[in-house]
Amino acid sequence: MYPTRMLRMQPTRAFAFASPKEPHSAHTISQRLRQLKRIPPELLPIGFVLAVAVGAAIYSCGKKLMTDKTLRLYRNSPESREH
Repeated sequence: MYPTRMLRMQPTRAFAFASPKEPHSAHTISQRLRQLKRIPPELLPIGFVLAVAVGAAIYSCGKKLMTDKTLRLYRNSPESREH
């Protein structure tokens, strides 16, 4: 394929300009809660396990960063380097 042909690829008219939306089309809390019912029940355990795993990872990384005394937090200054 010629490289100049790739430069001519442009989105179609429908995708080039976003369709205008209503100015007052915000979702309310009840609408968002109704959307949660559309989640398949098979995905809920996976979501729960994933949320627990991400939470545990954030906790363990945070604990490591706060309690590790051997962790180097700053660059060594040129004066303190040994040759």
